[in-house]
Amino acid sequence: MTVHFIGAGPGAADLLTVRAVELLRASPVCLFAGTYLDPDVLAHCAPDAELVDTQQLDLDQIVEHLVRAHRAGRDVARLCSGDPSLYSALTEQTRRLDAHGVPWDVTPGVPAYAAAAAALGAELTVPELVQSVVLTRTRARSTAMPASEALANFAATGATLALHLAITRVRELAAELAAEYGADCPVAVVYRASQPGQLILRGTLSDIAGQVEAAKLRQAAVILVGRALTPAVSCAQSHLYDPARVRGSAGAER
Repeated sequence: MTVHFIGAGPGAADLLTVRAVELLRASPVCLFAGTYLDPDVLAHCAPDAELVDTQQLDLDQIVEHLVRAHRAGRDVARLCSGDPSLYSALTEQTRRLDAHGVPWDVTPGVPAYAAAAAALGAELTVPELVQSVVLTRTRARSTAMPASEALANFAATGATLALHLAITRVRELAAELAAEYGADCPVAVVYRASQPGQLILRGTLSDIAGQVEAAKLRQAAVILVGRALTPAVSCAQSHLYDPARVRGSAGAER
């Protein structure tokens, strides 16, 4: 018996990997966070699967379900929003499973920031403008951020920022980021990226907070900040496709 931690992607039922769908079909138990998931995702589960919504459960209660299934010899599909490598509590759950001797594995998923960028039709790295993306969050009613990971430190790099779990603090964040990026820096907020209720707000650090507040967004949104969101019409061209580049093994990494 195995607990399969599965990236459920941004929520759309057709953005799961083939492996994820196969595991859902084969697992007699499925734990999922109903807050962020399009219900159609659960249609991939077997008709007689036991479905457990974890949004009202604490970590120990969730692990109790996983251990109970293990003792009954039943595989579990543990759906995680986006990709399990980001803000999924994977570490906390797997350490507890290790202590109980419960085997587990991980199947990656489409991260929410990537779905948000796709909805915008945006590349987050533009040659000679921005070549880094910072995935981070802020603290509201959540665990503390390490002191070295202050938002100002990341903003100082000029990288594209993908902010998770930050929508309720957008006004103060915009004011803080404007000091580094400028008040005219492009911002996009994507709510429930890829799902039927998807909403896209575009603006700048000077006006995005008002748009978010008018839309009454409180969760399930990714904030993207950076100049890559509206690059100049004539941006630099990638060396990868430069006709002067030597191709083949001799030109590798040049």
